[in-house]
Amino acid sequence: MKISKKSVLKFMKSPDYSPSTLKELCRTFKIMKKDQKKKLRAILEELIKEGVIFRDSRGRYRQIGDNLVFGKLEFTRRGTAAYLTTPDGESVFVPIENVKDAMHGDKVVVEIVGRRGLLKKGMVLQVVERALKKVVGVFETRGLFGFVVPVDPKVTYDFYVSSENFGGAHPGQLVVAEVINYPTKSRNPEARIVSVLGDVNDPRNDLPIVMVKHNLPEKFPEDVVEEAKKIPTRVYKRDVKDRKDFRNEIVFTIDGEDAKDFDDAVSIKRLENDNYLLGVHIADVSHYVKENSALDKEAYNRGTSVYLIDTVIPMLPFKLSNGICSLVEGKDRLTMSVEMEINPKGDVVNQEISESVIRSVKRLTYTEVNQLLEDNDKEVEKRLGRDISEKLRLMAELARILRNKRKERGAIIDIKSDEVKIILNDKKWPVDIIPRKRGIAEILIEEFMIKANETVAEIFDKFDLPFIYRVHEEPEPEEIMELKMYLSALGIKATFPKKIHPGALQKLLEATENHPLRSSVERLLVRSMKRALYSETNIGHFGLASYSYTHFTSPIRRYPDLVVHRLLKKFLKSEKLSEEQLEKVRKKLLVVAKHCSERERKADEAEWDLVAMKKVEYISQHIGEVFDVVVTSVTKFGLFVEIPEKAISGLIHISTLDDYFIYDEQRNILVGERTRKVYRLGDKIKARVVSADKIRMEIDFEVVEEEKNEGSSE
Repeated sequence: MKISKKSVLKFMKSPDYSPSTLKELCRTFKIMKKDQKKKLRAILEELIKEGVIFRDSRGRYRQIGDNLVFGKLEFTRRGTAAYLTTPDGESVFVPIENVKDAMHGDKVVVEIVGRRGLLKKGMVLQVVERALKKVVGVFETRGLFGFVVPVDPKVTYDFYVSSENFGGAHPGQLVVAEVINYPTKSRNPEARIVSVLGDVNDPRNDLPIVMVKHNLPEKFPEDVVEEAKKIPTRVYKRDVKDRKDFRNEIVFTIDGEDAKDFDDAVSIKRLENDNYLLGVHIADVSHYVKENSALDKEAYNRGTSVYLIDTVIPMLPFKLSNGICSLVEGKDRLTMSVEMEINPKGDVVNQEISESVIRSVKRLTYTEVNQLLEDNDKEVEKRLGRDISEKLRLMAELARILRNKRKERGAIIDIKSDEVKIILNDKKWPVDIIPRKRGIAEILIEEFMIKANETVAEIFDKFDLPFIYRVHEEPEPEEIMELKMYLSALGIKATFPKKIHPGALQKLLEATENHPLRSSVERLLVRSMKRALYSETNIGHFGLASYSYTHFTSPIRRYPDLVVHRLLKKFLKSEKLSEEQLEKVRKKLLVVAKHCSERERKADEAEWDLVAMKKVEYISQHIGEVFDVVVTSVTKFGLFVEIPEKAISGLIHISTLDDYFIYDEQRNILVGERTRKVYRLGDKIKARVVSADKIRMEIDFEVVEEEKNEGSSE
């Protein structure tokens, strides 16, 4: 029998197959030579990593399926339980006693052993691939030995360190340790200290903590650096041959003040038929980053740029991201352009996609565009000039039409987000936290990018070509029920149709426009929906109420966008591919989509972690101070509250209240036994900051002036 991955898999899936050892499989395939045995072992290892099979404790290779599932194990924030996520997105609850020696992030095989509510309950059978390579923690000594206590509560082990692996660390210091041995039934994992960061409370250590915790890359490999050096620093005549030339048109960028790379520019014209001609011009990164090059492989591995407050871990070296690929003012740059003719109703009646060249006439900021469009600032108009100012007003007119069109079709457009901007001093201490405001300028760019992404996706969907879509599934009924119950506790009656449409959620947002818990409703709404993902199959985008959507507009910082550009070029050149070649491309895109979805999630988690740490550090400078807070959740052990303008949350423990409070689960309220005082969702109260723990990511408050707060009496 011929040995190949396909033949091995086919045999294992046949009814004749029973779990077999490597020796038994060699006998079946009549393997005698060492190189053939080596090849079979490599095939089996590959199938194990893909989660198709696993090797049990008796050395037999068994298929995943039925009551056996494969996926990534992730512990809860306090490390008290874990959840397995399968490649298909299914969640399996794994109680702490069933995780065995598995750790946070590991890829594991789990046996289904029962149910816990709506979820299946499982037990870890085997760790397929370890995730943790390094750990950040506090170094402690116990006699002649040492231990690293991880700062991440999701990592539930202390790491043993032998005396020769102390690395010059002293007790109480924050260290980075490399894992030498993983845990077993009888012993803790072992590590060696590779660097000493210093004081655990020093905010300058937050960034390295997050980078090690999420295994983010520090530097580009040498071959990538060398390849980047060969990239030209300017656009030559030969580069613009056969490209559509926009250099004599008014094209400009609009970004935040602190933006360093500019991958999108816009242009607009009013046509004689009263339609708009909108141009969205995106940096042509694919011209410089060739498929399978060192630059491309590293960009794929990273998947996305990671934005960590005032630090960027870029997907591409700065020579590209801040240089030749950045659409800087006054410089020729290669682009991919989408021109869309849009009628006054907001319909795209014609479109053209081309390889192009632009020269941005101006680098605009959101602030100055908002000053012009919202405040009619004459000084800004004078500075920008009449031509650019008129273009911006025309863009604002079109953006309103596009936004209303999306609202009509049921898209969720009113999520204001509780995103904040954290201001750091030179020692990385957070000195202020301010809400990020979205004006006309931000909305304008958002609408234009959405329309460009939809236009590109619709072309590939129409011709059924291999593609990477940005998809968003509709929420599960159970999640919508939880949202409905939360709203009911707020006194808001919400009715949802059997088949949830995003328009129903948009109406809900409109109904809670001025509610003090508006941000909490938004967060729960977002949590009730599934994550948007990349997929080679088009299932539409629920939140945008879009039939076809992709990511095309940020190839400097997102790998899927770079892939979309390459696919567009193949399409524009009308490259003919056989059905076999098309299927090969589809299979490759499936892998790319899955990988990029995982990398995006990793980046999001790193960004959230650092922001959370800075929030704790900020509030730690205000211990003893009193803030106006809103009750966002009521539990049997206390009240979760939030400082709305800072988006900082914490707990008022029930033991700190001035009465014995009973939790009424049915009405979701706390009732004082003696005073009959009631605390419920949405109550505005005054609370004093008692403590802030950066390692445990916990903030504690206590109620002050209880007799004056809005907790009501029954």
